[in-house]
Amino acid sequence: MTQLLLSIDWTPFLVSIKLSIITCIILFCFCIPLAWVFAFKQFRAKKILETIITLPLVLPPSVVGFYLLILFSKYSFLGNFLEKHFNITLAFTFEGLVIASCIYSLPFMFNPLYNAMSMISKNIIEASFSLGKNSFITLFKVILPSIKPAILSALVISFAHTMGEFGIVLMIGGSLSGETKVASIAIYESMENLDFITAHIYSLILLIFSFIVLLSVNLLNKQKR
Repeated sequence: MTQLLLSIDWTPFLVSIKLSIITCIILFCFCIPLAWVFAFKQFRAKKILETIITLPLVLPPSVVGFYLLILFSKYSFLGNFLEKHFNITLAFTFEGLVIASCIYSLPFMFNPLYNAMSMISKNIIEASFSLGKNSFITLFKVILPSIKPAILSALVISFAHTMGEFGIVLMIGGSLSGETKVASIAIYESMENLDFITAHIYSLILLIFSFIVLLSVNLLNKQKR
């Protein structure tokens, strides 16, 4: 068993972890102010934008991946512009994979933060403003400390979701070893090659990892109640 584990290529897991960490950092920095705006501001297009943000929850990954692949292609305006002026290629690169993962995992980070902020009494916000605190201080001194469990859940769920992504990863990143070949792709390729032992080990590792992550979150949330 030890020799079998040593013979396993761990690179796909490292790529998956790297992708998940970067995705979570970007989404967290983006969704905190976004959730603040949606929770405490009123504007006409709010429901439409909220629907767009949560759309990846119901759209198949292949649909999102297909349109992103077209958008990232050098034949599109964006893809051609980035490649021509900045020598940046997004299709079948790790950078493109990060952008795609951020788009597809956006609601998993946004929803917990938005729901938690929406439950905070506006009187607390108004009290902070009345004491001369600006929006930035209010956010970091009042709002965020009040929603620590939601922040933890958002980070863990987004991380675990990115770790298990398959469809959009396959469409945007393909299977470039050491760059875009993540654990889910490695399992798929092992199955294609009829290497069921490797597929079983990869799947078991992901299963155990996901279980430990979710169990840790549940235990932490239970302790804080």
